Amino acid sequence: MTWRRLRVLIQHLPSESATWTALRNGLSAEELAEQSEKGEPEKGRWSQSDHLLAVIADRVARLEYVLISVNTEKKSKRPTAPEPIRRPGAKAVKAKQQMSDLQANTLFTLLNGGAA
Repeated sequence: MTWRRLRVLIQHLPSESATWTALRNGLSAEELAEQSEKGEPEKGRWSQSDHLLAVIADRVARLEYVLISVNTEKKSKRPTAPEPIRRPGAKAVKAKQQMSDLQANTLFTLLNGGAA
């Protein structure tokens, strides 16, 4: 078997194969970031039905979140919003950084003319 033949066989494996999973899991953070920045979802390794199923799962999770949030008492802690299912070539969404009390007080002071 030639190297070209082996490459062609690997390239045409299903995206959920053990080989592709191992290759994706072996990517460094830099390689993953590079792929996500220049990613073209329409050229991803998922089939169109895989993408549609992921969209449906994301929307059902969002509906569940909204339903729980609406039916939670105002004084109770609300659940965190669900994260979308990761798509090929995209890295996980980073959590937004919360503002500390000191930062909030500084901002409040600046907005109320305390910088002068």
